[in-house]
This record gives sequence, structure tokens and C-alpha cells, in this order.
Amino acid sequence: MARSKIHVGLEIGSTKTVMVVAEIKPDESAKILGLGETRSAGVRKGEIADYKQVRACVKAALLAAEDVSDVVIKSVFLAVTGSHIEGVNNTGTFRLPDDEQEVDRSHLDEVREIARDIAIASDHVYLHHLSRHYTLDGQTHTTQPYGLLGRTLDADYHIVHGVRTRIQNSIKCVREIPLEVDDVVFAPIASAQICLNAERKQDGALVIDIGGEATDYVLYLDGSIAASGCVPVGGNHVSNDIHLVTHIPFTKAEKVKIAEGHASADPAHSVGVVKVDDEQGAPAVEIKRQLLNDVIRGRLEETFEIVLERLPKGALNQVGTGVFLTGGTSQMRGIGELASEVFGIPAYKPEQPDVSGVHAYFKDPQYATALGLIRYAQILDEEKGEAKSGVVKGVIKSLWPF
Repeated sequence: MARSKIHVGLEIGSTKTVMVVAEIKPDESAKILGLGETRSAGVRKGEIADYKQVRACVKAALLAAEDVSDVVIKSVFLAVTGSHIEGVNNTGTFRLPDDEQEVDRSHLDEVREIARDIAIASDHVYLHHLSRHYTLDGQTHTTQPYGLLGRTLDADYHIVHGVRTRIQNSIKCVREIPLEVDDVVFAPIASAQICLNAERKQDGALVIDIGGEATDYVLYLDGSIAASGCVPVGGNHVSNDIHLVTHIPFTKAEKVKIAEGHASADPAHSVGVVKVDDEQGAPAVEIKRQLLNDVIRGRLEETFEIVLERLPKGALNQVGTGVFLTGGTSQMRGIGELASEVFGIPAYKPEQPDVSGVHAYFKDPQYATALGLIRYAQILDEEKGEAKSGVVKGVIKSLWPF
């Protein structure tokens, strides 16, 4: 009889460190057993800046997760991000020998090896090799064309890589808790597993995860990843802009942004002033709503435009669904209207994840990455086999060969 298994997702973000514990039942349904969360310290733009502080945050999240879930956690799926991580597409071409016409396993292995062999910086390491599609004599196949007749075989892959030492530092932090790392996942790929179902991926969709200090994105076309990356700008930069322009403290700027700000260009939301009380008894500071909204819109619009520039030319013409906004900053009022304006396609917020045992806080999109790690683990389970297991173990070994 099949048994349930436990998967744990760990996100070390710029504003929060989250550990989600889930039970995967024999029928492949997921039940969230608990969540451990602590405010992050020592993380800048999604990367470790103060190792000791980050390790303490991970330890605190672990203790909280174990306490609420009543599970002894031994290993995690780890989300990583940072502007050093890049996603690129590459096509490998293999010509079958003259005396062979039927595609077999050796041909597929050969073309995959060619497609995955791209030149990356000496200090970089591969994170993901994700198959997009195959082409046999000019005809596209979404699955491996094993057993078909043909002469020229192409394999198209999306390859994600980043600076080895920065990724290793995250793994080292987890290993010293001590916990094992089941796999390392680029954060937007995890988030997409919550935001998009198979139909949306097939129709085409752009997922943008806006965190405190980094904005991750991943574009799906025809069911596979066409682009992914990270922009080192997030919601904290919006708050800092408000602080610099209005001279109110950063903490108050953050509260004003959330409570009073609006990112759309609708003039109806820019009428009047916002009063910010002074705790020391000084007169309240008055900020024109127009100024506040212009500052918010300016930074977010710039961020979206950077993402737009990084997408393949003409790719959005193939998006049949729209852009899905997630992450804490996606709760900003008017951000959907702004995103739709910049990208020229409808903007949505993801629906509540289809998992049981979900507490109210799981409705908050800031947990999309952590929950997405659970989905990612389920996908690996579904695809599990000797070849797939070998890939996962190989990635971890290349990142942490000690």
C-alpha cells in the first residue's frame, strides 16, 4: 500500500524566511501541515549578505515549522533567486547517421547533450535544464519523438544558471542547520507552479513575483518556459522612494504606500492629501496623493519595463492568458491596471492554491514561492524514474560536492 510522504519548501527572501511543510498523500493530493515564518535579516536583493543572521532566520523558521506541523524536518526544497541567475534558450541539432532512420534513445541522448552544452561563465553553475520541445525534420513535437522516422533531430532547452558560490552559500546555510537539500529551484519557476495550471502554461502566460527587494519573472509559451530571470528591484524600493521624496521615515513610508497608495494612472485616486502623524508631537506631514501615486507608479512602471525588455521580441503576442502578479507587492492597489498597460495584456492575481489544510495566510500571494516548492516536489515525484532522479542528484552534487 502506498504511503504518504512529507515535502518541505524553504524560501529565504529579503523580507521573510518561510518554511512550508506538506503531506503528499497516495492519491497525490497535498495537505499543508504547517508553516514557519520569521522576518528575514542579512538578505539583500534575494541574496545572502550576512551569513550568521540568515542562518539564525532559517533555524527560527525551522523550529516554528516543526512546532506547528509536529514533524521532524530532515530535508527541504530550496528556492534561490538573485540578479546573477540567468535563463537562456538553446537549440541542439543532431543528424542521424545515414544508415539509421528511426529515432532511438541514443539519438535523443545525443541531441539533449548538444542542446544543454552552452558556454557559461567559469564561476557559474547550472540550476535547471528544462526541455521545451523537439523538432524532427522541421515538425515540432512536444514529447520525445522516440520511434519516429527522420533525419534531422532538434532539441530546444531552457537553461538556468547562476554564480556557483552565491548558490552554494544558500545550500551551506541550510546544511549547517543541519538539513539536507532535496533540490534547488529558481524561485519564479516555483511560483509559477501555484499561479499556472497546465492549460494556462499551454495558452501562454507571464508570471511576475514582486518581493521586497527582487522581482522574479517566468514566461510560458506553448506549455514550456520561454524566458526567466530576476530584476533586483522590489517593494522596498518603492517605500524608499517615498521616503526620499517626502522625507518621512522609511517605516511610515511603507505604511503609507500600503494604506494610501495607488499605482494606476486613474486621476480619481490622486485627489487630496494624505496626513502622516508625527509620534513626537510635531505637526502632521501632508503629502499630495498625486505625488505619492506618481512615486509608486514611477518605480513599478520602470520595473515592469525592465522585465518587458528582457522578454523575447514579440513573445507577448503569443500569450493567450495574461500576466499573473504574485508576491507581497502584488497586493498594491492599482498594480494590475499598471501591469496591463505596460505589457498590453490582461493582468490577474492567482487563485487560492488547491491544497487542503490551508490557513488564511495562504491566501496571501507572498507565499506563492514557498507553496510552489511543494508543487515542484510533486511534479518531480510524478516524473520520477532513474533518469529524473539522476538529474536531481547530479545538480545537487555539482552545487555541493562535499
